[in-house]
Amino acid sequence: MAAGVPVIVIGNEKGGSGKTTVAIHLVVDLLYSSARVGVIDLDARQQSLTRFFVNRAAWAERRNGAVLLPRVVTLTPGAGDDAEERARFDSAVEELGAECDVVLVDCPGADTALARAAHTRAQVLVTPLNDSFVDFDLLASVDPETNEVKAPSVYAERVWDSRKRHVMETRRNIDWLVVRNRVSPLDTRNQRKVNDALAKLGARIGFRLALGLTERVVFRELFPKGLTILDLVDGKSKGITMSQLAARQEVRALVAALRLPLPVKQAANG
Repeated sequence: MAAGVPVIVIGNEKGGSGKTTVAIHLVVDLLYSSARVGVIDLDARQQSLTRFFVNRAAWAERRNGAVLLPRVVTLTPGAGDDAEERARFDSAVEELGAECDVVLVDCPGADTALARAAHTRAQVLVTPLNDSFVDFDLLASVDPETNEVKAPSVYAERVWDSRKRHVMETRRNIDWLVVRNRVSPLDTRNQRKVNDALAKLGARIGFRLALGLTERVVFRELFPKGLTILDLVDGKSKGITMSQLAARQEVRALVAALRLPLPVKQAANG
C-alpha cells in the first residue's frame, strides 16, 4: 500500500450517531482551509453525504453563486469478494489522491467489504458516538453495576484487525479518534461516568477522545441547502449569533483534533 494522501474514515456500525453530520462539517472546514478534498461515500443505501453536496451545488446554481465543493465518488457494493472490493476501494482512493490533498470516507452503519477496506486504509479513523452508554456498547460491554469495561465489542475487534493489517502494510498505526457527539451542555453524573469509562477503554484498546458536535437545529435546517454553519460565518454574512459562532468553534476544534499533516492555510474567516 503506497502512502498516498491522508485518508480519514468516518466509521462505526451504529446509526444515529451523527456520522454524516461530522463528515459534512469536516469536509467543508477543510475546503475553507484551502485543502483539495476528495470524498468517498460508501453508504449506498442512504447516500446522505452525496446528497448534501448535490444540494450544495444546486443551491449555488440557483443563486448564480459559487461554493466550495469536494470531488465526490459514490461506491456501491459489488458482487466480488473482499479482495476485489478492496481493489475497487483502493482504485477510488488513488484516483482522488491524484488531485486531492486529503480523502474522506463515510462508511455505512454496517459491516461490509467496502467498509472493511476503508478501515484498513485509514490514516485517521473517526468514530462518532452519542454520549451515552447505549452507544458505548458499540465499543465494549460494561458491568451494569459498576460500569467497568468487561470486553471489547465486535466493532472494536474489527478495528483491531484493521490496525494490524494497516501496520503490516505501511509500518504505521491507524490513529483512532472516538468523538463524543451530542454532549449535553449540562455536566451530569451519567456524562462523567461515560467519559471515565471511555477514557479507561481508550487506554486499553488505543483510541483518543475528542468532543464532537452539539445537537443543533441549525445543522438540520441547512442540510437541504447543502450549507453548513461554516458557510454562515465565512466573513461575508451578518447577524451571526453566539450559538452559531460556538458551533463553528466545535467544528474547528474537531478538525484540529485530527492532527492531519496537511499543508493547508486557514482562510480569512478562521
